[in-house]
Amino acid sequence: MTESQQEGKLLIVSSSPHLSEPVTSRKVMAEVIIGCLPAIIGALFYFKLLAVTVLFTCILTAVATEYVFNLVRGKKQTALDGSAIVAAVILGLSLPPAIPFWAAALGMVVSIGVVKMLFGGLGCNIFNPAMAGRAFLMACFGSMMTFWVLPDQVDFGGVKLDASGHSVVAVSQATPLKIAKQPLMDAADEEKTPEMKASAVSASSLIKDAFTGKEGGSLGETCAIAWLIGGIFLLLRGTITWHIPAGVLGSAGLISTGAWLYNPALYAHPLLHLASGGLMMCAFFIATDPVTCPLTKRGRFIFGLGVGALTMLIRIKGGYPEGVMYAVLLMNAVTPLIDIWTAPKPVGDLPRP
Repeated sequence: MTESQQEGKLLIVSSSPHLSEPVTSRKVMAEVIIGCLPAIIGALFYFKLLAVTVLFTCILTAVATEYVFNLVRGKKQTALDGSAIVAAVILGLSLPPAIPFWAAALGMVVSIGVVKMLFGGLGCNIFNPAMAGRAFLMACFGSMMTFWVLPDQVDFGGVKLDASGHSVVAVSQATPLKIAKQPLMDAADEEKTPEMKASAVSASSLIKDAFTGKEGGSLGETCAIAWLIGGIFLLLRGTITWHIPAGVLGSAGLISTGAWLYNPALYAHPLLHLASGGLMMCAFFIATDPVTCPLTKRGRFIFGLGVGALTMLIRIKGGYPEGVMYAVLLMNAVTPLIDIWTAPKPVGDLPRP
């Protein structure tokens, strides 16, 4: 553009961003890790050495995998920017306590190496790395990923030896979501008499244990209060906004409440669904991943609604007791469409002919 052409211009707009803040990826990741501390402490308290082994394996493998990929590609090292550690903590806390260390390491290699680094590193991945790594482990080692042990603090009757006289290291038990799923499975079984079919009332009695952590489940899925504390911290710090948590918990709560009011004997209490499994962790720490969630506030709320609704659809009508992992990955796939639908219109924008 010549000088004569510029003279008649009244407004010159430079490229964004127009405002800057002293916020870095490392600072954001550090705050997320701080928010995870209550759940980490709870996992260490309830599962002790099992939790130490899984979390240490995940963190070490995540940092090493990112370091090797950057080294091979000749890129600047980003292994210690915090993103790999956050993914390791999220995956580790979503794994069963008794999972072998090599399986946790393999899942972490897929999370960081395949899902994150092969797509270009931080900011380029399409799917949530931790949930994609967990989905890989679920597909490859289904039995291993559904073996749950009770926390050490739970009294299981004073049993010290098994039938062969060996010491009992851990006692397995169905999770509250599995117990809540049983009435739905029994209802579809025509061979069972009404007396043989389970009732959702027994699952609803586990609400208190789901909030306090005295139940079987993944390392970070046994204490909803810990995730609430961490989530409130992130909200107060402005690390995340309220849109995704409200969407996830709101849609899940609405659907579970409707089902429970329709038939309390068949569907578990809505508080059990909100407190059990990975829903609280998902609402504040998984679905809010800034790379794989929509950009606009309206889009994030829609994204949260979808995650919560899909989670409950899988829990109530699907074949799995839990649906958080698949709900997040499915909504990650439609995030680009949500961004297009909710993109703000520029000032003075006119419809195209």
